[in-house]
Amino acid sequence: MDPEKLMEDLLNEIASALKAMAKAKTLEEKVQYSGVVKNLCESLGVFVGLISDMAPNGFDEDEKN
Repeated sequence: MDPEKLMEDLLNEIASALKAMAKAKTLEEKVQYSGVVKNLCESLGVFVGLISDMAPNGFDEDEKN
């Protein structure tokens, strides 16, 4: 699967879960959605970590231009 598509899908799922959490009425529902958001963010973090590991010497703001 395309990593960019997978990351976009994860971001969309995070946004959906946050919207659902905002609409949740009970504390139990909010806790459930917060767990979903946490897991999705951790999954997204794996991809971000891989990208940063693959980047040569990282990214430095001072080295622009």
